[in-house]
Amino acid sequence: MDFFNDLVTNPGITKAMWPAFIETMQMVAIAGVFTVIIGLPLGILLLNTSQDGLTPNKPLNVVLSGIIVNITRSIPFAILMVSLIPFAKLIVGVSLGPVAASVSLTIGTIPFFARLVETALREVSGGKIDAALVMGSTKMQVIRKVLVPEAMPGIVAAGTTTLVTLIGYSAMAGLVGGGGLGRLAYNYGFQRYEPAIMVVTIVIMVVMVQLVQVIGDRIARVVDHR
Repeated sequence: MDFFNDLVTNPGITKAMWPAFIETMQMVAIAGVFTVIIGLPLGILLLNTSQDGLTPNKPLNVVLSGIIVNITRSIPFAILMVSLIPFAKLIVGVSLGPVAASVSLTIGTIPFFARLVETALREVSGGKIDAALVMGSTKMQVIRKVLVPEAMPGIVAAGTTTLVTLIGYSAMAGLVGGGGLGRLAYNYGFQRYEPAIMVVTIVIMVVMVQLVQVIGDRIARVVDHR
């Protein structure tokens, strides 16, 4: 327990803990919002441009699914983030810090979330879609009033999984200038041989993951009207 006592009595470390936590929350929040805003329509497009979708479009589906989503998902996040540093600077004006890291986090998780959304939409009964079309609904109405509402529990679960992934990615982002708890753990825990920092950082991130999972599960139950 001596190293925990050192943690409490070291004002430099304790003062750095709160800003690092805020930076991590900032990265996760920014990336999470933009991932949903972009990834949800992308997931809908992935389904509806496929062969059995409402608006089959093989060339567009090949570009979206085979090139954008699959290739981006296959690149390790650490490599992706380093390669996107110039792009992040172009977008937000800085190459380091939580805001810059949010650009890479967003690009890295959009394909992941979009694929989960596509999977959730595929679970909607085809009979409900056919019934809506027979009743005269347009394809856009089917998407808005049948597909998305019926798949909402799965979409919420996809968002929960994505946020949990973002928390883990944010720690890696800290190693390449993103800030947050990852940078704190590396600078103090690894480079300065402060094991307490490593332990506390892990505990904080585990608590964050658990809270996100619990909240996400409750929301999924609320929106599930089946």
